Amino acid sequence: MAFLEKVMKKPEGIDIEEFLNNLDTEDETLYEDADAFVKPFTLATDTDTATVLNEAKSGNIVLLNIGDLSKRNAIKLKEIVTKIKSGIDEIDGDIARISQDRVLVTPSKVKIIKKKEAP
Repeated sequence: MAFLEKVMKKPEGIDIEEFLNNLDTEDETLYEDADAFVKPFTLATDTDTATVLNEAKSGNIVLLNIGDLSKRNAIKLKEIVTKIKSGIDEIDGDIARISQDRVLVTPSKVKIIKKKEAP
């Protein structure tokens, strides 16, 4: 049993959860020389569609959190994502689901390589 405790024990002094949770807590500075931004956004209502599309039209990449809406109202989520996809197609952008709760939206000239996992 002592062997398992050694294997399962976290190395002292390293708390990976704390480290990962604090990655974005650094002081924000102005990035005047950036050509584009990756902006996290939580999808909640119909009005969020315009915000997402405006960001993509501005050349920014949007990382959508769809987790809450998918649990509350899957039909509404489908409607909103369909509207976003239509708008993204018009500007020759791209959209793809990258995890259970995340969708990536890109502006024109930025494409997502989509690979289907084998069953």
